[in-house]
Amino acid sequence: MTHPWYVRTLLVDPDRVLTHLGRMRARGVVDAEPTPWQLCLGVLRLWHRLVFRPDTVGTSAGSPVRSTWRARMLHWRALRLPFLLVERAVHPLDFTGLRSDPGRLTSHLIGAHHDHNQFVFDLELMTGHDALEELRARVARIVDGSDPRAAWLRDLTVFDGYHEHLAAAVDRTIAGGLVMSAAEADDPDLTLRGAMRWCARQPATPAATLAAWRAGRFRLDSDARLGVQRSMM
Repeated sequence: MTHPWYVRTLLVDPDRVLTHLGRMRARGVVDAEPTPWQLCLGVLRLWHRLVFRPDTVGTSAGSPVRSTWRARMLHWRALRLPFLLVERAVHPLDFTGLRSDPGRLTSHLIGAHHDHNQFVFDLELMTGHDALEELRARVARIVDGSDPRAAWLRDLTVFDGYHEHLAAAVDRTIAGGLVMSAAEADDPDLTLRGAMRWCARQPATPAATLAAWRAGRFRLDSDARLGVQRSMM
């Protein structure tokens, strides 16, 4: 399929993104079908979040930093980023998550810190790829120490108890899903389904977006439900 230059720029591989979105819809993970341009707006919204709300990404509201020297050093996010990139735990060219395969998503979940219900977004992607059991096995090896890289991955995620919380979240997802309020489930910061619903509510074309912005009806931070996170544990 031929896509406009701005769609190729923002989604990088739009055909792959759309294929994976179709898979998520077929598995019942998401219930919205945004257009490629609406997905581009979702990418721009995430860029906006990183710039203006960085405290909602990669931090922890309650867990203490691990006592190891590496974890204390990596608590500085600017210093942590290069290691996350080397570990393929973050994907700078995939802000929707829909371009990544299950292996890349697993690397992200076990290496990049998520706070509270922020697990859900990626666990929904893993559900759509039917890869939760493989994830559960990998996390279990980190928790029991049999993974040869367990100590490093624990330090890379910085905060105490991270992989135990992830293991519990995976178990609950496999058992039927994490308990969330309606507001949390619809929050584009927390869930894939919420992000796709947000995208589908936006103007369908660049021209319509520009017109809505000029009329004061469009903002990238609309529907940002700050402070709606709650603990899964």
